Formats: sequence, structure tokens, C-alpha cells
Amino acid sequence: MSTDVIMPQMGESIAEGTVTKWLKQVGDTIKRDEPLFEISTDKVDAEIPAAAGGVLLEIVVQEGETVLINTVVARIGEIGEVASTSKPESSSPRPAEAAPAEPAPVAATATATVVPITGGDDATTRPQELDHRRKTKSSPLVRNIAKEHGVDIALVDGSGASGRVTKKDILLYLDQSKVATPIEAPRPATPAPAAPTPSITFPAGERQVREKMTVMRKKIAEHMIMSRRTSAHVQTWQECDMHNVVKRRAALKDQFAKDGVKLTYTAFIAEALARGLQAFPTLNASIEGEDTVVYHKDINIGIAVALDWGLIVPVVKGTQQMNLLGLANSINDLAERARSKRLSPDEVQGGTFTITNPGVFGSLMGAPIISQPQVAILGVGVIKKRPVVIDDAIAIRPIMYLSLSFDHRLVDGAQAAKFLSFIVDELEKP
Repeated sequence: MSTDVIMPQMGESIAEGTVTKWLKQVGDTIKRDEPLFEISTDKVDAEIPAAAGGVLLEIVVQEGETVLINTVVARIGEIGEVASTSKPESSSPRPAEAAPAEPAPVAATATATVVPITGGDDATTRPQELDHRRKTKSSPLVRNIAKEHGVDIALVDGSGASGRVTKKDILLYLDQSKVATPIEAPRPATPAPAAPTPSITFPAGERQVREKMTVMRKKIAEHMIMSRRTSAHVQTWQECDMHNVVKRRAALKDQFAKDGVKLTYTAFIAEALARGLQAFPTLNASIEGEDTVVYHKDINIGIAVALDWGLIVPVVKGTQQMNLLGLANSINDLAERARSKRLSPDEVQGGTFTITNPGVFGSLMGAPIISQPQVAILGVGVIKKRPVVIDDAIAIRPIMYLSLSFDHRLVDGAQAAKFLSFIVDELEKP
């Protein structure tokens, strides 16, 4: 009996997805929850795990094809079943007629943005002892956390049904065991090396090479053009003396590191923004239709993350309720999972304001495009030591340029300048 693999729905507003890469080929043996294929939508890229163990019998949807959600993209059969070497009778993919008996489609959606552990036996041969139930019944997310930290799940007391280890259980175990997340080196004041640019190979005698945009690149292009056409873009710039932020970070970074949290300058900027957006609620608004303004009580800050294959903007939600430690931890976690394709659809939606930081690659300043339906975006430049005049004396200070792109349909120049001045004052005060 075969199991249909369907295109999962990666968010309420998502109606279709594109298969970008098959991680297994017809005839390959697959374990349940093992990454099977990659998809791309207009919200997020993700690895989709196998909903059942067995052998890959048939690939229905080829790489590069875009299909509606719940469309059958492949079929998995029992080990020993003959794999199909021919294409299906109809070249157009068929929607799933019914949910598979064991793994419902929602299960694939729930785990689609997690890099699962490749392991575990088929359900019919799983031992029933408590420690084995903990291993086999814990979710791919829990097993992934355990693998990253070298933890045997059998050692963790599970509070879920039948001894199931929940995310709360594994995080509590890690906290009690003082198992810290690996710490990356803090961002230097000097420009970091840019991400490698893919090399282009020109065939002999050819002067040009043409290739289709990736799905993500195409979606970014469409969104940016739409935003330019929608908003009346205006920019304003100010310089900021980061002297006190640098001192504050130096005093706190070792303490944060003990908690497994890397303290970056982005966390300080997000902290200042949370206060600024409370003081200037119009900058935390969005425009609905042509003449309706929606003011948001929650301050949900999107953090643009550069990827080798494009750009994604995970959202830190409820920043007005977070302290510096909470902001730093959330930013680091979202950025790391964005780079490893482990974000959930909800984590890239609902932003009310966005930060983009080209300064990490050495850019002095920029004029970023607003992310619709937001009305503003903050661009962060590189922190660089410069001679400045302080009380009629020349001093060397770490200076950073901030740029604010705002929608003139709602935000006037005076208000934008006052808002940016507020952010600068927050960062410069002792």
C-alpha cells in the first residue's frame, strides 16, 4: 500500500508551492521524518520531511514545477515494493483524493520547517519501553534540538502523553544541564566579508549565459516592484555616535555568552526601535486599501537576513515586551533558522516594521525599499571610527549612519525626522 506525498500548505494565505529540489530519487529507501524534498513559496523556503517510511516509488512533480497545495507530488511504498521508472499517465499532478491513513497532511505542514533527525524505525517495529517511546514519539523539532546539543532523549523526563518529550522538556533539560548553544564570534566594527557570489561558467565560445531566476529571487523581484508602485518612497538619514552602545555591549557580552546568547548591535537597535515605535505609533502602522490606516498595538520587527540564495525577513513579535536579552536571543534564533530553512510560515508574517543591516557587509548607508503593507524600514550602516567634534574638541568615535525609508502617503518628513532622531537619542544616551 502506497502513501501519497502532498504539497503542504505553508501558511493560511499560501495556495501553491514550487518543488525546488528532490533530496531522494526513485528507488531510494526513506525513513519517516527524513528530509524528502525542498519547496519554495512566496513566504518561506523549507525542507519537507517524509510522512512515512519506505521506498520512494514515484516522483510526480518535477523540480521547478509549481502546483497547488494538497497536490500529490510523490508516492512512498513499503520496502520491497517495485518502484515506478515511468512517468505518470498524466503529466499534470493530481490533487490528493484523501488524507493518508497514518500521517495526516497537517503533520507534514507542522514539521516542514524543521530539519529532522534521520533515524527511527518503522512504527510496526518500535519498542514500547518508556525510553524508546520518548525517542520515537518526540517530534522532529525535539529530536533536532537534542542532536544539536548531543543529548540522549532517553535521559530527558517527558511530560507529554506516554512519556513524550516536548519542546519545553528538552529546553528545560538543556537549561538545567548548562548546555549552551554554540557562540558565534561577535560582529566586528570593521566590515565583515560578503557572502560568496555564485560563479558563472561560460561555455567555450559563448559570451553570454541565460538562466531562469530562482523562485525566491522571482518572488523578491515581484514584491519589490509592487512596493515601489504602491508606496510614495522618501528617505531621510542621520548619523549616530555608537560610543555608549559599544561600551554597553562590551560590559554585557560575556554575561550574555554564559547564557548561550550572542549579543549583537542589532539587538540594541531593536531595543531602541521598540521604544521609538511606541512613541511614534504612525510608524508602526500599515495602509489597507487606498484610505484605511491600521495601527498595531504589538511591535513586530522584521529582521532582514541575507541568504546565499536570496533574502528572507523573519519577524520578532511583541518586542515592546522584551528586554535586551530576550531580543538578542530571538534575533539570533530566527536568523540561524532562516539560514537553515527551519522557519515556520508564521515566523515570516505579521511584521509591522523592518530592519535591514547592509552595514554588516561594509555598506556605509542605503535606501531600502519598504516591505508592504508596512510604512517604513530602517537601514543600518557599518560602524566605523571617525573624527568628530565634541565640545569644541576633536575625538575619535564609532559612527553609524541610519537611513529611514518611509511612505509619504502616511508619514510626513518632519515626523520621520523626529522618529529617527528619537532612535539616535536612545542609542547615544548613557
